[in-house]
Amino acid sequence: MLVVILLISFSIFLIIGVPIAFVLGLTPLVAFLYTGETPLMLVAQRIFTGMDNPVLMAIPFFILAGNIMSAGGLTQRLVTFCKVLVGPVRGGLAHINVVISMIFAGITGAAVADTSAIGSILIPAMEREGYDVDFSSAVTATSSTIGPVIPPSIPFIIYGVLGEISIRSLFLAGLIPGVLLGLFQMGVVAYYARKRNYPKGSLPSAREALRAIFDAGLVLMMPIIILGGILSGVFTPTESACIAVFYAFAISFVVYRDIGLRDLPRIIINTGVTSGLVMLVIGTANIFSWLLASEEIPQHICTAILTVTHNRIFILLFVNIILLIVGTFMETTASLIILTPVLLPLMIKIGVDPLHFGVILVLNLVIGLTTPPVGVCLFIACAIGKIRLERISRAILPFILASITVLVIATYWESLIIFIPKYFGYVPLVH
Repeated sequence: MLVVILLISFSIFLIIGVPIAFVLGLTPLVAFLYTGETPLMLVAQRIFTGMDNPVLMAIPFFILAGNIMSAGGLTQRLVTFCKVLVGPVRGGLAHINVVISMIFAGITGAAVADTSAIGSILIPAMEREGYDVDFSSAVTATSSTIGPVIPPSIPFIIYGVLGEISIRSLFLAGLIPGVLLGLFQMGVVAYYARKRNYPKGSLPSAREALRAIFDAGLVLMMPIIILGGILSGVFTPTESACIAVFYAFAISFVVYRDIGLRDLPRIIINTGVTSGLVMLVIGTANIFSWLLASEEIPQHICTAILTVTHNRIFILLFVNIILLIVGTFMETTASLIILTPVLLPLMIKIGVDPLHFGVILVLNLVIGLTTPPVGVCLFIACAIGKIRLERISRAILPFILASITVLVIATYWESLIIFIPKYFGYVPLVH
């Protein structure tokens, strides 16, 4: 009966438009009031416990690093650099959109920051060059989903905390699927660029190329410093986030002088608002997760699925379908916190390594960032491109199919995912 109460209250709160952070807190509160067996003081305790983890401090710092990047001219310098790499190719600006997202992903680990920073520059630029606005917006929204996959990654940090898995290893596991996402999306871009005869840029001169590389050199060093420090063991993921902030501020304020002291209050306030929302979701979702665990709901779900089939292929297919559906209407952080304790025991039972499942889980949920009705990146791209949701939904479908193809590869080719982590010393928990 308690499960029914949870499902009904959760659905009602979502339907009437209650923000997801409060839905995750109010739903277990209703259950507590219904049973009358749990002291309500537990709600505050679980919220605090959910946020009381030093590793989670990396999240606001990575968000701050991304906001500094967006406020300064660092994004524009990356665009200029990418023009040297792929600008002369047909559909060059669309390819640039994907490539810069892959570079940006190595700095912030957040899809929303990617969509806002890159979209505000490239969507208008692509329109001026003759690209269809729905295509430009679709490329921007989809390429942004590379951000949470290529390290550093905020979703991987959250999953690592929940599953007690090395965040360093999770970062390494995201490298290959992140690059695959970019390559497959560039494949879609190449097809439509030829089909619609999109323009290609001119080949830059040696002087222009050197100037672009020199201007972007310090920015390109940022992901190298972050990942190099983590892999070498010089600093932890949380420390790397602090270094990312320091480095972004140093090159923006001191070297390039793109931002001044007057810009800092706005940047810090924006970071505080975004970080506060993420941490509130983490805190309230912890109550939900605790209630599920106390009622042994994950064990019941695991038993129910295994009574139907023990076939690993079918179970993974079923879980992927469920996750794709959840990702369409639920925020990524909330989904991670609720679903990890439910599905991770099942995955371990059928022989899926927790590291591998983390990649599967994150890939599924980031695809949801580009699908209605709660695709945050989709809505941001629509706002920048000034187009209706219906129009971009048709244009984005080929890119979503490309992302799903990468998801299938990542799901059933486990050795590809854990190859790099194993090289750096990760020992699979499931053999």
